[in-house]
Amino acid sequence: MPRQSTAPRPVRRRSYDQYDATARALDLVGDRWTLLIVRELLAGPRRYTDLHADLPGVSTDVLASRLKDMEQTGLAERRRLPPPAAASVYELTARGRELLPVVAALAAWGGPALDERRPTDAVRAHWFALPLLRALAGVSVPGVVEVRLAEGEFHLRTGGAAEQEGVYGYGPADRPDARLVTRAEVCLELGRGATTFARAVADGRVEVAGDSPLADALRGA
Repeated sequence: MPRQSTAPRPVRRRSYDQYDATARALDLVGDRWTLLIVRELLAGPRRYTDLHADLPGVSTDVLASRLKDMEQTGLAERRRLPPPAAASVYELTARGRELLPVVAALAAWGGPALDERRPTDAVRAHWFALPLLRALAGVSVPGVVEVRLAEGEFHLRTGGAAEQEGVYGYGPADRPDARLVTRAEVCLELGRGATTFARAVADGRVEVAGDSPLADALRGA
């Protein structure tokens, strides 16, 4: 009797089975949590434990399953950090990073639905990077902007700097060209076009610090 193979069979992902680009895209990223994982990884490589901490509500099984799916479909990859870190991180592939405008468009479309923060709502500072980036899209001076909110800090890149390292990142920057102090609500207003960056600076709701060309450009944005 032939010996049965114990090799696991690849799991067939559910598909809409439609010869249509939208359906194919949803085959890849339409599962619950996938695009939110993409949102987290757009800010740079992350350890599994960090992803789990910044995705409140996702179970460990679901997160592991989604990450595995993203590896199999070429959206993300896992690599080992060199010593002394000795840890594995997940990061987007070039194909995965192409989802930035998709996630940004969803954030812009969903912005008007964010009215008062509910008591059950989780919040992380870097979740406000996308609406702020939308407001700063016209700033052509390359550089790194550190942003401080009551919820924490993140940094983002403008101009050519974004092409080199990605558009935003977690926590404070090593050597920022400019610093902003504002509130999450102002970021949302800027993202949905309810106010302009120049007006928010003029009325004191955004404070700009720094003496670089980028800081000067932000003051005059």
